Amino acid sequence: MDSYFMRTGAHQYTATQLTSGAWNVEEQHISPTLGLATHIIESDRDARRDDDLVIGSLKFDILGVVPIGPYDFDVRVIRPGRTIELVEATLNHGERTIVIARAWLMKPGDSSSVAGTALSHLPPREHMEPYSPQIDWQGDYLKTFEGFRTQQEPGRAQVWQRTHTDLVDEPYSALARSAGMLDVANGLSVREDPTQVAFPNVDLDIHYFRVPDFSHQPGQPSDWQGYDVTVSFGDGGLGLTHTWVHDQHGPFAAVTQCLTVRP
Repeated sequence: MDSYFMRTGAHQYTATQLTSGAWNVEEQHISPTLGLATHIIESDRDARRDDDLVIGSLKFDILGVVPIGPYDFDVRVIRPGRTIELVEATLNHGERTIVIARAWLMKPGDSSSVAGTALSHLPPREHMEPYSPQIDWQGDYLKTFEGFRTQQEPGRAQVWQRTHTDLVDEPYSALARSAGMLDVANGLSVREDPTQVAFPNVDLDIHYFRVPDFSHQPGQPSDWQGYDVTVSFGDGGLGLTHTWVHDQHGPFAAVTQCLTVRP
């Protein structure tokens, strides 16, 4: 199976053509890059520790666009700890920093006696229409997805998607693959024609309340991931995309994206 990135050095990955789009086909779509940053953080954790810290939240600041090419990366522990730590990864293209990723890692515990949520489940795929993001967007990255969608109105939709492409050409986790599919949320139910109004996101934050249950076999399609998406534009050039993310058991995380809206 093809991959979005190839390992090309001890501190370097190189993007393949499959990362292209969606605002500009000559640039990388930032979504798989966020999965790569998650993979880098998890790989660093596994090299330093042999316990079971899990990622509780991820914050990605997107500092610019990047051509399809290599990333160099650095990782550092900002707040070390036995049960909680904060880790930062930076991805650079040449002299430019493109993404700063921060993850809170936490020691898991048994909270099953109080577990629960008032959030509802997504409708099953069988109750949705086949969907491809290519109806609104360009580039090879979005061609690697298949999906189903129910759209209530522009800016409000429920979607199931999966990818047929590996994140990277080395072992990686289901969580990293999932994180690498989340930035697409901003384009799943467009409020306005993206050829007439630009609304790119400058960040992406993920807050987990449980570890998602995805089977994971590199070289095989990902499990289906669900998106309950709401896109809002204000009247002063700001916007917000909010998404509850689902696995087969229901919601497991909230994702927010801050938008700059440019008619």
